[in-house]
Parts: sequence; structure tokens; C-alpha cells
Amino acid sequence: MELIDYKKIRDFVTHKNLIRRFFLLLIGVTLLALIYNLFLVPNNLVVGGTSGIAILLQKLCGLDPNIFLYIASIVLILISYFFLGKKETTNAIIGSLLYPIMVSATVPLANFLKEYFIFDNFLIVILIAGLIDGFANGIIYKSGFNTGGSDILMKILNKYGRIPEGKSILYINSIIILAGGFIFGINKMIYSIIILYINSALVDRILIGISNSKLFFIYSEQTKKVKKFIIEDLKSGVTLIDTEGGYRSKKGKLIMCVVPTRDYYYFKEAVLAIDPQAFFIINDCYEVQGGVNRSNLPFSR
Repeated sequence: MELIDYKKIRDFVTHKNLIRRFFLLLIGVTLLALIYNLFLVPNNLVVGGTSGIAILLQKLCGLDPNIFLYIASIVLILISYFFLGKKETTNAIIGSLLYPIMVSATVPLANFLKEYFIFDNFLIVILIAGLIDGFANGIIYKSGFNTGGSDILMKILNKYGRIPEGKSILYINSIIILAGGFIFGINKMIYSIIILYINSALVDRILIGISNSKLFFIYSEQTKKVKKFIIEDLKSGVTLIDTEGGYRSKKGKLIMCVVPTRDYYYFKEAVLAIDPQAFFIINDCYEVQGGVNRSNLPFSR
């Protein structure tokens, strides 16, 4: 079987439309940071991730959230390098460092805007925070990047604890949100859950899709290479279906596999790097039962 140059594929996907993708990442991270300073920190809304832990530590020991985010980002990058390897760390390092930088940079703007974002009904604050947060995360995922954070811990649990990514991030966020409820009260915990739900729903249904996973049907002249890539690089299962063309009666193989939403961009572009003429049918996949389910549930950063 012909060898596949995975490094060449990763480099191709990484550098494709890099300037446009980085611009989208910058917009998304800036919006996340602004909402964090404008709504989440002042109102003690803990929605999970390292940003939620930062708010908890500010209350418990007076630690500036910005300082903690810098420390957490650096520590998690080092942990990622030793436990997940260079490839996974490279994917997360830009967003991991950019997020705390933009949190610091948007503090003056957030302080200026605070007097204009005063509402009688606190639910309006929750709605705005959830919608903009979800929109920002959708842009980031669309760009093929992420903001690291507790996503790194999720991948470690998935790799070494054999816990699906969706459940891993759910467990991590649940612990952080429950801690927030214990410290700030049940009302703030419920508000945080509403923000997280709006956020997740907007990312999934508007910007990426309406499901936790994507079901790919792929017809390619490079079936063996694509199959090898899915198994060895993506670490996912694959099914080959015998096919026969309706017009020319040409026999072939149809590749079927389920890919987590967070890997949608990388997988699609990597297959096209292997075979630019590959034919895709992509459907939303609402549930995956059995095997290794790495589907993406509520996001975190």
C-alpha cells in the first residue's frame, strides 16, 4: 500500500487560505474577549473553561482573571505538548495565546461600553452574551482554529481515559459551572447554563450545522489512501460500500465515516489534498452509538 505523507497533508490544510482564516480567528477571539470583559466577569457568570475558573479565582483569592488566563494558557500548552504531541499543540497554540492577549486588549473598550449596556431585565444580558459568544465561536471553528483552554484537558481525557470528547468537555464544564453555582448562587448558575446552551445551539445550528457529528459519504479514486488516512491519522472508523455507477455501470467503493464537528474542516480539506476530485455527500449526524464517539458537545475555552 502506498505511503501517505501526513505532514504534507497537514501543511496543506494549515496554510490553505491562512490569511483569511486568521482574520476570522482574530474577529472571533476579539468578540469572545469583549463579551467576557463586558458581561461575564462583571456579573460573575461562570460558563465553564479556563475563563470560568478565572472568575472563580478572582472571587476566592482576588487573582486578576487576565493573569490567570495567561498562566493557564502557557501551562496547558506545555501539558498538551507532553501528553498530546506536537501536532495537537500546534493546532491550539495560536488561539490559546491570542485569547488572553485579546482579553487584556479589550478591557478599555469594555469599560467604555459598560455604561451603554445597562438593562432593566437581566435576561437581555444573558441573551446578548449567549448570541455573540456563539457567533464568535462559530467563526473560530469555521476558520479551523480553536482557543485551546480546557479543550486540551478534554483531549487528554479522550486519549488516556478513553472518554469520548463530548462527555469529557461536559464533565469538565459541569464541575466548573457547579463550582460557580456554589460560590455565586443558584441564579447565576442557571444564567450561565442558559448562555452555554444559546452559545452551543448557535455554533451548531447556524454556523457549522445542527448536529454534533457529520456523516461523510466519499467517492474517490484514491480509496485506499483516504481509508488509511481516516484510520491512522484521524483515528476513526470507516466503512467501505460496494457501488455501481448508474450511467456507465462502473464499479467502485463508497467510503462512509462519522467525523466530529470540530474536525469537519480539517477532514474535508485533508481528503481533498489526497484526491482533489473526491466527491462528497455530507449529512448531519445526530447520534453515534458504539465505537469511539468523539463528537463535540458544549464548547469550552
